[in-house]
Amino acid sequence: MTTPEPAHPQPPVPYGTPDAPRIAVQGEARLEVDPEIARLGITVGARGRDRRSALDDLTHRNAAVLDLVKSYGDAVERLETGAFSITPELTKYGRGERVHRYHGAVRITAELNDFTALGELTTRLADLDLTHVDGPWWSLRPDSPAHRDARRQAVREAVQRAREYAEALGTGLAALVELADVGAENPVGHQASPGRMRSAAYAVAAESDTAAPLDLEPERQHVYATVNARFTMNPPRL
Repeated sequence: MTTPEPAHPQPPVPYGTPDAPRIAVQGEARLEVDPEIARLGITVGARGRDRRSALDDLTHRNAAVLDLVKSYGDAVERLETGAFSITPELTKYGRGERVHRYHGAVRITAELNDFTALGELTTRLADLDLTHVDGPWWSLRPDSPAHRDARRQAVREAVQRAREYAEALGTGLAALVELADVGAENPVGHQASPGRMRSAAYAVAAESDTAAPLDLEPERQHVYATVNARFTMNPPRL
């Protein structure tokens, strides 16, 4: 008489077997590296008694800012225009609603890789009338080698930690069973921590003399990597 096969295959033993004990460890890496890029948020403002004069003023100021940023050549990796608006300002007194003046604004984002040029550009932008500068926001590129280095270091730490556990039992590792990023097995609700950023704001009127360049100290970036690893080891003699 043959034994019927189960309807579903048996799941693997989660904690290994006496002949192939399993070790589960976590490897971590924390690196501190210099930033690679810096972003500036630039808001160009304008105003006028009527909509057309406000728009003409905004067009002129926007062109001046774009020309200034582009003059830094290869130091600027990316230059993008975002939101644009023309908003009427109503009078606060009197009967009825009347437009007192119009305000215009356009948002520009500049990304630079030369931090010496960054300090000079930030000062020159902040020296423009009706121009507001936010930043800099320091960061790494998505494909930065620092991310790869952190992952490799986390894997090496996981192997070293597992090897130490095995050596404590008088045996050694046999095989790698699984290697996974933390959260890869259960990604629901997992979210990477945002990078640290430094910000500052400048909004000054134009002056006759050019201001000295700002001395900006790049903020060191912290790169983290964590992996879960499972190994089998040779049976220890207990």
